Amino acid sequence: MIHKNWENHKTIKHIECVHNDAEKFVVNNVLTPGQTYDVKNESDEFYFIVDNSGRVGGFYKHYFKEVSNS
Repeated sequence: MIHKNWENHKTIKHIECVHNDAEKFVVNNVLTPGQTYDVKNESDEFYFIVDNSGRVGGFYKHYFKEVSNS
């Protein structure tokens, strides 16, 4: 049940939302294109981020691009 504490975990990296046009799911109310989000965990297919609702949610990686640390 590690996912219950992800909101308090250290941020792994930052990613920027590039679009919120979903075919199957409603994500336009929790993702904003151009906004940078904190990644709390990551899998092969998903980023787990703190979204616009203030909670951690899992989203497909194709909605985002990684932000360089420079």
